[in-house]
Amino acid sequence: MEALKLPYPLQKKALMLSWYQIGIICLSYPISIWIPTGEAKPENVKISLKEIAERRGFSFRKGKVKRITANTVSLENGEEIKDFDYLVVALGQQKLKHKGIEHTLSVCGSPEEIIQIKERLASLIKRGEGRIAFGFGGNPKAPEAVRGGPVFEMMFNVHNYLKKRGIRDRFELTFFAPMEKPGARLGEKALKMMDMMFKSMNINKITGKKIKEFREDGVMLEEEWHVISLRS
Repeated sequence: MEALKLPYPLQKKALMLSWYQIGIICLSYPISIWIPTGEAKPENVKISLKEIAERRGFSFRKGKVKRITANTVSLENGEEIKDFDYLVVALGQQKLKHKGIEHTLSVCGSPEEIIQIKERLASLIKRGEGRIAFGFGGNPKAPEAVRGGPVFEMMFNVHNYLKKRGIRDRFELTFFAPMEKPGARLGEKALKMMDMMFKSMNINKITGKKIKEFREDGVMLEEEWHVISLRS
């Protein structure tokens, strides 16, 4: 609604439809990187879309879209919405359905995934040791869509979290990416500084190896490189 910049009279006639009523806005990046390590609690950063609608003067309805035609939006519960002049579809981006993608968790995924990352990390810490793999890929058809920042931030957060607890030496952290120079858009100077950070933090780095598949115990890269990430 903010992006549309609708005049206030029109906002009162606008309807937002979402199958998430709470949390989808705030439990996504960038706040999500602080939840697994405890700097932010899910219950403290949730925002109700209904509350936003009331403040901004538009309507909100919770529902999941099943089908869209030229003049009808059909919901899964059987309801239909027809009384509109304009329809704006905001889908966002989704991860490519890579082989074994169900074995991954994304810091930019759903609110549920963020909680799972937190729980998985807590379980590994309780066990006292573990291996964690962090990485990102891209879409060959849309190279400009790569967003590696959240993974780097999450990885550094986990490193610092383990270090504060005095158990960093019991965990092996590995970063992987299929491109030769992940983060190249930041410039050569930034890349050199990042390499220095990886070495100082004792984080393994594997780049330039294409991802073949994700497995329950890790990631299989080309040339039979196997990045092991033990599940809790």
